[in-house]
Amino acid sequence: MKFLKSPVKKDYSTQYSLEEKVKNIIDDVKTNGDEALIKYNFQFDGNDRKLLSISKDEIDSAYEKVDKTLIEFIKAAASNIKKFAEKQKECIKPLDDFETSPGVFLGHRILPVSSCCCYVPGGGYPLYSTALMLAIPAKVAGVKRVVACSPASKETGSISPYTLVAMDIAGVDEIYCVGGAHAVAAFSYGTSQIKPVDMIVGPGNQYVAEAKRQCYGQVGIDFIAGPSEVLIISEEKGNPSYIAADLLAQCEHDRQSKGIFITTSNKLAQDVSVEIERQLNGLETRDIAEYAWENNGEIILVSSIEEACRISDEYAPEHLEIHVEDEDRTISMLNNYGSLFIGEYAAEVFGDYISGTNHTLPTIRASRYTGGLYVGNFLKVCSYQKINKKGVDSIGKAAEALALGEGLYAHAKAARIRLG
Repeated sequence: MKFLKSPVKKDYSTQYSLEEKVKNIIDDVKTNGDEALIKYNFQFDGNDRKLLSISKDEIDSAYEKVDKTLIEFIKAAASNIKKFAEKQKECIKPLDDFETSPGVFLGHRILPVSSCCCYVPGGGYPLYSTALMLAIPAKVAGVKRVVACSPASKETGSISPYTLVAMDIAGVDEIYCVGGAHAVAAFSYGTSQIKPVDMIVGPGNQYVAEAKRQCYGQVGIDFIAGPSEVLIISEEKGNPSYIAADLLAQCEHDRQSKGIFITTSNKLAQDVSVEIERQLNGLETRDIAEYAWENNGEIILVSSIEEACRISDEYAPEHLEIHVEDEDRTISMLNNYGSLFIGEYAAEVFGDYISGTNHTLPTIRASRYTGGLYVGNFLKVCSYQKINKKGVDSIGKAAEALALGEGLYAHAKAARIRLG
């Protein structure tokens, strides 16, 4: 393994300060409720609205501000996401009355969570596609109350019309104009205007991620999302234009985003470097993409695809693209990734928007232990047992003995009393 381009070393000295700032925001919201939300909305987003919920009139107005053709494309994306979520849900089945011992019947039920909040980022871009990715699987799962929130645009004092339209198409029940750590606190603990939820999903900036971490337990979460990342593996026949385009597409998210390229070909590595510089010229988001690539981008030269796969599994990337001849063999060597894009035509952008897989994916090596958001995140697999007298006779003495072995005498008695 040889690094042809390495990232700049990161400084994590400000992490403690971030934790303290977020803790103070959460405590303020818990104590002062809507007053704190309104204060932070104005402080961070210039949003001075007092009523946080979005009205139907605002949603209707948003449709008038969005190009009709784009609305149809949003609906097409929503349809694909829904179809895939429905197919995934079919794989999650209840289990009825499995008999482990005579008279002992076990099973599980599949139950949706009652409520969730879909956090849709604002920031530099109105990421309306995220509204689809979060709310549609929740709806397919059967969540009764699907809420969404997003920070206000500084220009309008309301949520971006693109985001409002996407939220409405996704079937969101309630929409609130609030973002940041204070929004996470509000939906975790509740305020006068905002009823708390059982689960919060969706990406956000470092304050949102830290707030989700601190509120976890009070509320369920999907995972802690960090800066977005893509890793591309390619042999010598890879297309440098495609690879460079996909790396820059990732880098333009924000200055912390990361693009990693692993290849068996020194020539392709050099060609991709040249192509990145060429494509940066004239790119509207060059200031962000170039900064992210220069500071976080990596190019790694390896001796084999096997080595590339081992390195990729160590990185455990959010998005993983493979541009190789023997796709099946390569896939068999890969275990850690949020979502896999197979072949040079399977660009990450298609998964981000329209193909139907979810783009809410684990970052910062979390794909070692979790996959991306899907309909199953909103479903609880809850076991049950049904035992008759025959069942008590078959397992009662064992239960009594096991309880006595642990010194739990009331447990033992609860078994013994049923044995008669």
